[in-house]
Amino acid sequence: MQPSHTRASAPAPDATAATVPTVDDRHRPGQRDFRRANLALFAAGIATFVLLYSTQGLLPILSADLDLTPGKASWTASAATLGLALGLLPASALSDRFGRTAVMTASTLAASALAVALPFAPGLTTLVALRVLQGAALAGLPATAMAYLAEEVHPSALASAMGLYVAGNSIGGMGGRLLSGWTAAALGWRWGLAASAVLALLAALAFRLLIPAARHFAPAPVDARALARTVGRHLRNPLLVRLYALGMLFMAVFGAVYNTVGYRLISAPFHLPESVAASIFVVYLVGTGTSAAAGRLSRRLGRRGALYVSIGVTAAGLLLSLADSLACALLGLVLITAGFFAGHATASSAVGRTATEGRAQASALYLIAYYLGNSLGGTLGADAYHATGWPGAATVGLTAMALAAAVTLYASRQAQLMRRAVADA
Repeated sequence: MQPSHTRASAPAPDATAATVPTVDDRHRPGQRDFRRANLALFAAGIATFVLLYSTQGLLPILSADLDLTPGKASWTASAATLGLALGLLPASALSDRFGRTAVMTASTLAASALAVALPFAPGLTTLVALRVLQGAALAGLPATAMAYLAEEVHPSALASAMGLYVAGNSIGGMGGRLLSGWTAAALGWRWGLAASAVLALLAALAFRLLIPAARHFAPAPVDARALARTVGRHLRNPLLVRLYALGMLFMAVFGAVYNTVGYRLISAPFHLPESVAASIFVVYLVGTGTSAAAGRLSRRLGRRGALYVSIGVTAAGLLLSLADSLACALLGLVLITAGFFAGHATASSAVGRTATEGRAQASALYLIAYYLGNSLGGTLGADAYHATGWPGAATVGLTAMALAAAVTLYASRQAQLMRRAVADA
């Protein structure tokens, strides 16, 4: 999303006035509202990703308590990302009509309310159904947060504001897995989900209390035909389609690995306690550093060069993890996580630069592919693990990386042909 043209300040939220002021009053560092906006989006990111990944850290416990295969248990994680993927475009359209803060508030509070119901689910079917609804409710935040920041924060401070929002996502994603996993190991999976619900509800309330009123939002009617035309143009853009495919394939690896690694660590030959196995999600912090490094890598090697490195690091981690050594398994997980985050950061940042119009919809389509990849990879990886153990899950990941390499090689070949055509013209 690009920052909107500056509009006149008004005290009411989501004001509709659209006159050109003499002073740019968007939030800047040092201002109270800038701090409040940053803290609010940080809290919202925590609430969203605590809930989105709350069941991933307790899948082995769910399997044991409800007598489920890894594939069936993984649906409690995949269902939420599937619901999120399906809700992204509708949520982005609703935010254009009703306002960024309204949609983000409704999203976080509705998802937190559904989280309160999860511990009382009588069985897998109800749990999966609630998780689909929860994922769809959560879609309002990722579909809207970047638009809010782009409209309300001064361009000179936008990068730092985005960075803090992403940090909230990262901490929430890790915290959701750790909190639910540790609590479930001690008290059972229902208490694990309850702990996540309490944390998410507190974060959602903090968001609502902190978020400054939107001053530069101008509502627009929901035009389904225009939205369909924009989406159609993006899906006919070969470069965007390749970027969507890469996002899906990288996330498929992540889903396959993190939906099954807990099962592997509590089984032979490692036999780690469930509380220790749940702690493996601390590795998620590796992504904070590699996401930032991806930008430098792209500037040095180009986008496709950075993608080749990301694919190679991820594949190396998958191969290393096949060894029956705890050190190799952990180091492999670090490499997989680093490669995934670098690849995702490279592909997602390229979407905004590639789309010349309808950037919000282009980004939403990337996120849809990304979260569908999580659902698909998580389910296939868990089924493969159930059938053949860790080599099966790793094979799912390696297949995804082979496809990602093929997509990138094809892009390189097309770029070479284009350069030759230009040179010959």
